[in-house]
Amino acid sequence: MFVRASDYKYANAMSTSSEELLKSFDLLPDVEKREVASEIIRRTFSLDREPALDEGQMKTLYAGFAEEDRELAEEGIADYNKGLAIEDAQ
Repeated sequence: MFVRASDYKYANAMSTSSEELLKSFDLLPDVEKREVASEIIRRTFSLDREPALDEGQMKTLYAGFAEEDRELAEEGIADYNKGLAIEDAQ
């Protein structure tokens, strides 16, 4: 449940500057802070919004990380093989 800003005595002094908005937010009880945060998250990550990245951007990102992923996988296999060799030697 959201409480209207007009319900608070400091609401009339509130302006649109982010600093003053944050100060006003700090005056809210913790329960209401969580509700405001949940609403911001819901609106930010709403499923009815357009995706932030298009398919071309996703392909570019995947391609950019593919080489690093391959190198890390090979390094992991090499470490695993070293571990097996040490176990076999014991």
